[in-house]
Amino acid sequence: MIYIIRHGQTELNSRKLLQGRSDHPLNDTGRQQAAQAGERLRNEGIVFSRVYSSPLLRAVQTAEIVAPGTEILTDERLLEMDYGPYEGTDLAHPPQEVITFFRDFIHNPAPAGMEPLSSVVARAADFMRDLEGMTGDILISTHAIAMKGILEALTEGSGGRYWNTYVGNCEVYRTEWRNGYFSTPEPAFPSEN
Repeated sequence: MIYIIRHGQTELNSRKLLQGRSDHPLNDTGRQQAAQAGERLRNEGIVFSRVYSSPLLRAVQTAEIVAPGTEILTDERLLEMDYGPYEGTDLAHPPQEVITFFRDFIHNPAPAGMEPLSSVVARAADFMRDLEGMTGDILISTHAIAMKGILEALTEGSGGRYWNTYVGNCEVYRTEWRNGYFSTPEPAFPSEN
C-alpha cells in the first residue's frame, strides 16, 4: 500500500502565506501533527519499507517523524508547485489573478510565472510510474498541490476534481498497486469532521 501525506504545519502555513518552493521547517504544531499521523499509521500495523519525500525540509521532517529510522529518498518530482512571483503572497489579501485561479483551478490557468497544473500532474505521474509493481508499505511525503497532482494522475477521468479538494496538514491518502494499475486514491482515515 502507498500512503501519501501532506507535510505538517509551518509558520508560513499558520500565517496563511503561499509557501511553494520556499524551504521552511515544521513548527511545533506541524511536528505534533506528524507525530499523530505516524501513531495512527503504526496503530494500523503499518511499517514502511520505503520512504520518499520532497527535498524541502518540511516534507523531510514529516517523513522522519512518521517513519522514524527509515531511509528517506528525496525526489524533486515531489516538490510543491512553483508559485514564481507569487511565492510568499498573503492569502488573506491575494492579487485578483490568484483569487481567480484558486477559486476554480479547473477552468482558470495558473497566473503567468506560476507552474502550470499540467506540469505538476506530469511530474507526479512520472514519479508514480517508478513505483509500479513495488510491494510493501511505502510513504510519500509531499505538499498540498503536489499531492493533488498525484491524486489527479492516479484517478482516471478525475476531470480535475482534486484541485478544489482541501488537503489539510498531515492528511493521508492511500492507493495500492494491483492487477497492473494503482487503485483510486482514498483518505487513509475517515473524516473526523
